[in-house]
Parts: sequence; structure tokens; C-alpha cells
Amino acid sequence: MLVFFIGTTVCGKEKKSQQPKTFCNPLDLPYRFQLDGSQREAADPVIVLYQDDYWLFASKSGGYWHTTDFVTWRFVESKGLPIEQYAPAVVDFKGKLYYQAANGLYTSDHPASGNWHQVATYSRGFDDPALFVDDNGRLYLFHGCSDKNPIGVVELDTITFQPKNKGRDIIKSDIHSHGWEIAGNENLGKNPGDLSVNNLVPWMEGSWMNKINGRYYLQYAAPGTQFSTYADGVYVSDSVTGPFQYAPYSPFSFKPTGFVRGIGHSCTFADKQNQYWHISTVALSVRQMFERRLALLPTAVLPDGQLVTNSYLGDYPQYLPGKSKNQVEMNSPGWMLLSYSKPSKASSVHETEDGVKLEPGLAFDERMTTWWSAVSGQKGEWLLVDLLQNCRINAIQLNFADQSITAKNRLRNDGYSYVVETSIDAKTWKTVIDRSDSLRDEPHHYVELSSPQTARYVRITNVHSPAHSLFSLYDFRIFGLAPGAKPEKVRNISSGRINNDGRRVRVSWNKVENADFYVVRYGVAPDRLYSNYQVYKSNTVDINSLNTSQKYYFTVDAVNGSGITQTNEIVGIQN
Repeated sequence: MLVFFIGTTVCGKEKKSQQPKTFCNPLDLPYRFQLDGSQREAADPVIVLYQDDYWLFASKSGGYWHTTDFVTWRFVESKGLPIEQYAPAVVDFKGKLYYQAANGLYTSDHPASGNWHQVATYSRGFDDPALFVDDNGRLYLFHGCSDKNPIGVVELDTITFQPKNKGRDIIKSDIHSHGWEIAGNENLGKNPGDLSVNNLVPWMEGSWMNKINGRYYLQYAAPGTQFSTYADGVYVSDSVTGPFQYAPYSPFSFKPTGFVRGIGHSCTFADKQNQYWHISTVALSVRQMFERRLALLPTAVLPDGQLVTNSYLGDYPQYLPGKSKNQVEMNSPGWMLLSYSKPSKASSVHETEDGVKLEPGLAFDERMTTWWSAVSGQKGEWLLVDLLQNCRINAIQLNFADQSITAKNRLRNDGYSYVVETSIDAKTWKTVIDRSDSLRDEPHHYVELSSPQTARYVRITNVHSPAHSLFSLYDFRIFGLAPGAKPEKVRNISSGRINNDGRRVRVSWNKVENADFYVVRYGVAPDRLYSNYQVYKSNTVDINSLNTSQKYYFTVDAVNGSGITQTNEIVGIQN
């Protein structure tokens, strides 16, 4: 058995005794480089609470992780699992873990050993399987991953684990009524302007089942893992096999904008405090369509049964599981992003073979699909950001971009080594993170400082870049609070149909001069504005992800480094 420990860092050298209260998406895991390319990938996640540990399984990871606290993750290389097959399904059944790939079922009562053995083989493949144990001990398999076929369910025999019947189809796509199911980064098709059905249809996939307060919540993903609009919808029933009724507030897990985008094909699970969380696939899809990460988001079921996921600034620092009593409503320590679109400098700038310069500003644009790169991975390459004023800094996230890396599989005893310093005047520097002797693979390393720092300038300097890579970052993100006033309130919000299409709306508002960006919140009731779009450099947004025959309400928050300002204006629109 091979075990890797992934820890956390606080101000200065690593301090194991300092337990952080927060984390930041995407999760900082040693995502494996795929065997057929240079992209990292983990997707289709499942978290199961078993023997007082949380066990995390994800596609194409070469194994799985477990943790007691979501801070220190231990990686286990598995033996006996078809680990290269996509979309594992895992369930705790009769005191053992059961793992299913497309055509086989495996079990282990000691997953920390990495040893599993097969208990069933299936003559038919079950794509994107999800295992569910009902209160009466009956075992069900939900499955489906197609742009043509529905999602289905079959009951399994609890002794042989073979299907007890042919099963049944239960839900299918409806692009004429569900705007968010339409393919594309803006739900306008893979190639916007092409209205042919093949260009619009989604992949229906990634089913997951929870039974909550006596009702069955069948969750599913659409329109495709490569899109920023990748999301999870839900159907609800009083019976495990249906009939199911579409929840008109779908998608309930949705984040098409910001640094982390596309949160679909997920697992909803309860933590040790019996609060729900959503572990999701994150779309990246630059180097290859299946280039993906993972994100963890608070989730809850409201008293009337609505399933909600808190994706509001879901890539900012938020409290770890167990640290907040009502994490779906307030899971933020209040730290704002200080580095967005700020002036930056670098030791050098890499130019790609097709003449694209990977400029320093690309590391401060809140897009994981762009990045800065130095011309080398040598010691001494650096990147600097000017926050324009002295700010209180609480946390820093380093998102390394792996430019020109030659790695295959996992990095072993290799990783990014660096030093992060702060300064008030860009002359005298103070080290706040010292990873100069680290060889851990931590591509999205998040550091909650042991005490807040006051600084205007923040600089990261390379010590070592792994596997012949150039020193590069998707984004160098600085969190805390800037002095000065929060933005003014947004005023004169309006909403209107686009082309009389019940799935589409345009929301506009007056510009706020001291706002860095805006968050348009919307939902099916004035007090249920759980979906959102982050809008940069504009005071209008087209939302193409609505359901027909549903009334919606919209409001707009203004955001800057000093905080968030909400308005009392809420406008409605009837489909």
C-alpha cells in the first residue's frame, strides 16, 4: 500500500499543530496527470463516510483518498479495482464498502489497505453508476451517460448483486423546457447560432440518489462535463423507482462563472454533524476535454423540501465542514479577493509556439482557463501583484498551471517549491509562506495565514518546478479585506425576455463605480435566490438557463475588496 499525506500550511514553515478553519475550491489534491496527455484530471466524485473517515473516490485518480477533517488527505493506491474506468459508484452496505465500475462490483472492509475483491460481473455495462441502499436494506443501481438514452434504475439482489429485473428508464432530457440542459458554455449550443438538435442536446449523466425526510432526490448532471454550465438538476419522488417529478428550481448546483466553473456530476453526502455537502466535478477543459478538478460546496434541504447548494462565491475561502452551524446560508469568513485585475509584474514572460504571450495579468483575471508562465522553471523566477493599498491579508491560494510539464501519472517526491513574501513598500519583504524545501504535489495550495498580514505587495518566487515544467500559475489569489468603503448599492435593476424565449432573460442595472464586479442572484422566490452569475466588466448579463412555466426573481450584489453590498431591489419575471 502506498499512502500520500496532503497537509496544510500556515504563515511561515509548515505547522502541523495549527488547524485551519477554512478551505478554498478547487480542492487541493495531487491530481494525477493522465497517461495519454499532460492534463491533470479527477472527476465524477463520490464521498462516503465509513468507519469515521470520509472516503473520496474520483475518476482517473489511480486510487482514492480518505480524511477525518477535510484538511489532511491520505491517498491509497488500490489493488483489484478497474481504476481506469470512469465514474466509480461507492456505497456502505452491510458494514463493507462496495465499488462499482461499468461492468463489475468490488468490495472491501479495510479500504485503507487498498485491497478489494470482485463479487459480481455484469453482462451489460452500466455507465455512470450510482448505488443506493434504501431504509429497508434493498439495493438499487441508477445509471446512464448518453446524449440519446434516458437515466434508468435497476434493483440488485443483495446476495448475488445481479439485477433482479431489466430495470426501467426514469428521466430524460427536455431542452424545450429546461434551458440549463442545453449544451454549450452559455446554454446556447456547442456552436452558438446553430439551432440543430444535435448541437443543442445534452449528455444526461452522473445520477445520484439521496433519501431525505422520506422523499427520494434523484440528481443528475447536464449538459456536458466540458462546459462552464455543467450543473446538477433534481427530480423528486415518494418512491425509489418513481414516478419522479422535476424540481422547477433546477439546477440546484450551478456555478457558470468565476474562477471555479461548472459544478456537475456530483455526490450529496451528510457530514458527521449531519449537515449536507456536495462534492462536484469542476470543468476546466483547456488542454483536453476531460481536464477537470473537484470542488466541495455546502448543501441543504429547506423545510418545504427544496434542495439547495451554496455556490455563492464558492471559490472564495469558506468554513470547513463542522465549523459553521448553517453553512448553506453563511459559510464565509468574509475574506474578499484582493488581487483581481490588479497591476502585476513578472521576472519573465513565456511565448507559446503560436505566438501567444502568457502575460502576468492572466494570473489575476479569475479564470482557470488562462495563466501566466515564466520562460523557465529555474530558481528565482517570480510573479508580483500590487494591491494598490495596504490591505489585511488572511489567506493565499497558489494555483499552478503546469506549463510545458512532461509528467505522466502522479508526481512522486516532486512538486512546486517556492517562497511567498509581502511588503508595504516593495523594498523590505517579509516571508509569509516558506515552501522552499517542499516536494509535495499541491497544485491548488491554499494557505490560511496563522495571523493576518498587512501589505500592499505580494510576491511569489520559484525555488523548483516539477517535471521540467515552467514556473506558471493559473491565478495567484490573495484574500482578506481592503480598507475603504464597500460598493454603493446597485440601482435600477431590470429584466426582460430574450426573443420571447421562456428559457432566456436579460438582466441589466446601473453601473457602480467602486464595484470590482457584480453577482446576479436569482431563484424561484424572493427569499430563494440560490442561483447566481458573477458578472465582470459589464452591467448586463444574459441568463439562458431558466425553466419555462416558472416565475423567477432577480437581484444584483456589488462586490469589491472591502466587501459585498446587497440591494433591496428584487425584480420578477413570469415565464
